[in-house]
Amino acid sequence: MSAEATNPATPGPVSGPAARWRARIDLRRLGRAALLGPATRDRLPSAISHVVDAHRAHYPSADLEPLRRAYVLAESSHRGQMRKSGEPYITHPLAVTLILAELGAETTTLTASLLHDTVEDTDVTLDQVGEQFGSEVRYLVDGVTKLEKVDYGAAAEPETFRKMLVATGSDVRVMSIKLADRLHNMRTLGVMRPEKQARIAKVTRDVLIPLAERLGVQALKTELEDLVFAILHPEEYEHTRELIVDNASRADDPLAEIADEVRGVLRDADIPAEVLIRPRHFVSVHRVARKRGQLRGSDFGRLLVLVNEDADCYGVLGELHTCMTPVVSEFKDFIAVPKFNLYQSLHTAVARADGQVAEVLIRTHQMHKAAEAGVVALGNPYAPPPEEHTPADGERVDPTRPGWLSRLLDWQEAAPDPDTFWSTLREDLAQDREITVFRPDGGTLGLPEGATCVDAAYAQYGEDAHACIGARVNGRLATLSTVLRDGDTVQLLMGQDPASEPSREWLEHAHTPAARIAIQRWLAAHPTHDEVQEGEPERSQETDEELSAAPRPAADGPTSRPTTADITVDQPGATVRLAGCCTPVPPDEVTGFAVRGGVVTVHRIECAAVERMKSGGRAEVDVRWGDTTECRVTLLAESFVRPHLLADLTEAMALEGAEIVSATVEPPTQQRVRHTYTLQLPDAAHLPALMRAMRNVPGVYDVSRAQTPGV
Repeated sequence: MSAEATNPATPGPVSGPAARWRARIDLRRLGRAALLGPATRDRLPSAISHVVDAHRAHYPSADLEPLRRAYVLAESSHRGQMRKSGEPYITHPLAVTLILAELGAETTTLTASLLHDTVEDTDVTLDQVGEQFGSEVRYLVDGVTKLEKVDYGAAAEPETFRKMLVATGSDVRVMSIKLADRLHNMRTLGVMRPEKQARIAKVTRDVLIPLAERLGVQALKTELEDLVFAILHPEEYEHTRELIVDNASRADDPLAEIADEVRGVLRDADIPAEVLIRPRHFVSVHRVARKRGQLRGSDFGRLLVLVNEDADCYGVLGELHTCMTPVVSEFKDFIAVPKFNLYQSLHTAVARADGQVAEVLIRTHQMHKAAEAGVVALGNPYAPPPEEHTPADGERVDPTRPGWLSRLLDWQEAAPDPDTFWSTLREDLAQDREITVFRPDGGTLGLPEGATCVDAAYAQYGEDAHACIGARVNGRLATLSTVLRDGDTVQLLMGQDPASEPSREWLEHAHTPAARIAIQRWLAAHPTHDEVQEGEPERSQETDEELSAAPRPAADGPTSRPTTADITVDQPGATVRLAGCCTPVPPDEVTGFAVRGGVVTVHRIECAAVERMKSGGRAEVDVRWGDTTECRVTLLAESFVRPHLLADLTEAMALEGAEIVSATVEPPTQQRVRHTYTLQLPDAAHLPALMRAMRNVPGVYDVSRAQTPGV
């Protein structure tokens, strides 16, 4: 047994052949003890002695009375029931509870674990559980009972799975019990038919192992991975086992030698630390073999350095990098920036002259406990907080819930339908790596690998991200489709229009459920958004806002050329021209003014020139649009600089039926560029659709009606 396993301050390893042998011995002991029946009142039954010992290692002063009463009820309720392996059924909840006790679960979780099958498989009711053990235990038992009814397979109803995860998200201890339950069932799966073993293993691989990863319960996750590996890939599992056995039989152990060298370095530096060798589990060895080919002795494990304080972690790192040869590319700091599942540790690697490289994990004892057991080791997340932190609405507070689980609860509520929730959940579970990006205000965002600025926007602003118009990545302007890398700093540029809308193209660049569901939800609520009917004037609020936008100077850009139009005027014989300052088009509300040469200029009524002319004593001329809908208009497009932008923008205009009369592109300034286009449209009612099509071109963040300073 390793030094790590004997340390009562940390949970012992659950995975590996030795652990499974120990589990089988414990199972037989539990079976014999259960057959003897419950002990006398107020005495702890011998059957739960293993649970009690493991629990006291983490909680020396824990009240054991709830455990005693829970065991008595569970044993009497399950008496006479047998497992397919031949043991009394009570051995199953005992084994599940022992797993959780070793990981450091608190008393309430262990009590519910002992009772987790009573409501499903016996005559015990939830009300009885609540009366005898309180509302918390009742809630947990109810949650686990609901999970038992869920079919996790490919044919599972998405809505059922959605409800299950929502219930789980309300209390992470429900899923902790479920994971321990699945681990014990996987350990004893050999009594099942091969086809049933394979079905259960696939469900475990696709759903429960990713959930264990996200809850940070690495001890359960690694053993589940090995058990699934053995069932679904028996030949590769056997080959990996042979590699491990062959390495163990070697006379020399480079990891042990490097460990001794590390102990010497830290002893000389007067840094109190415990240096352990962490053998890799089967799946980890298999992955390393596929990545590196020929394995060396140091590839079969990693060194774990445990210290007392956070600062000591960096002290150890400095000594190792000073006195040994570091592999700089292997360094990662998950203490300053913890992973999404609560994991904290420093990762590095040191090399010997003979080429052997040892990976080193540096963490405190508390970090190690959280790394092994995740949310299980964090105690009761719903213990009453100080009065000043109690929420006014009386809802439970969960300060330890992982960010992933909080996000799950957020976007499941926003999902427009169960199928969308199911597909995005499966995509999210398939992500096995997460990056951290920084915000200018010092905050951080945890995103899956491959995430873009679109994902960052919705992670930071929720549905307000509809107004995002661009981003700066590491100080430089970037498009929203830019893929982010670990450690990037992202500043999101937000527009001021409350009626802003997401682009359908953003779906192509969204990788997180939060972003995809928010965009899909908006599109579902606006089904005719991109379907303006040809020849049908659109007078929605959106069109009114676009057609009556506030004046915006064109900044040295040319105005649209004044042109005659089908305008009815009260001055017979007058020449009519559309004013270049506001470029009116049907169905804008317009007014006219007589100018020199018998010409009447037509302005939009909100044009700034109208007020100046009226205040100067100019009389207005009554004008109105005729029957012809063809028009000429000048539009200003603002965009970020990118290759092929001009080609994409002109193509979008052509597809909308617009003929380009003239175009001017200003020199770029700070990675931004302004384009001015005078366009001939066959139908003025199609202008809103044209402007939307231009805005949807990647890199374009605004399109407006061009204005000039005056007439």
